[in-house]
Amino acid sequence: MDQVGKGVSGFELGQTVAAMPISGCYAQYVCLPKCKFIPVPAGLDPAEAVAVVLNYITAYQMMHRSAKVKPGQRVLIHGASGGVGTALLQLGRLAGVEMFGTCSAQAAEVVKELGATPIDYRNSDFVQEIHRLTGDGVDAVFDGIGGDNLWRSREALREGGRVVVYGFQAKLHGGRIASGATRRRHPIRESAILGWYILRNWFLPGRKSMVPYSIQWLMRLKPAWFRHDLLTLFDLLQQKKIKPLIAQRLPLCEARHAHELLGRGGVIGKIVLIPNG
Repeated sequence: MDQVGKGVSGFELGQTVAAMPISGCYAQYVCLPKCKFIPVPAGLDPAEAVAVVLNYITAYQMMHRSAKVKPGQRVLIHGASGGVGTALLQLGRLAGVEMFGTCSAQAAEVVKELGATPIDYRNSDFVQEIHRLTGDGVDAVFDGIGGDNLWRSREALREGGRVVVYGFQAKLHGGRIASGATRRRHPIRESAILGWYILRNWFLPGRKSMVPYSIQWLMRLKPAWFRHDLLTLFDLLQQKKIKPLIAQRLPLCEARHAHELLGRGGVIGKIVLIPNG
């Protein structure tokens, strides 16, 4: 914290704090109201702490607030070697669930080390693999790909299972969101498409549900949850029960390159931008 506003108490200059303002964060300095800040315990690696703010919050809330997993249940994690994927794996291990993760062959060892059975999505059918390994399927699927992959994820569920839908990684192309000829984002249209998938799911046979997750909306609707969950995760990080995988640390001026790397796929863990790097 470089400056404190007039009349603000509870924070000190130089104190490390965390916030998630949704937009405007690709900057050296950000000005926010006091209520947005959450103190970061001393001694934590800033790159690991910032990974917790987005990736681990997303993973924690999807696992415990959306899927509501219980020990002994089975889950399938798409993109298991990515930032959110590796967070789900670490939190799933703590929750005592049996995990399966789709990934490339190159990332299989990392996924295995984090406690999951890797499934090479390029050379095998993950639905067939899940049923071969489990018999009746999994209790929850975390799907950040979207599109028709949602139906495939649904097929991997057992009766009463749930697909948690988040992000739209399949639309990433060259570090940008590919959306039609202009490649511009159309949030209303994207929400409508997702709503249509969820609506169609209601009319399909089997007691299987689809639940959308958005960290932005949940933070607006339940700000107390965000604060509680982030403090919980900082505590786990401090106890070394979780450890974010940092793929690269890049200077802020290379933000475009970072998105290009994400767009190409194959990034294991989290890319972190360093403002003064």
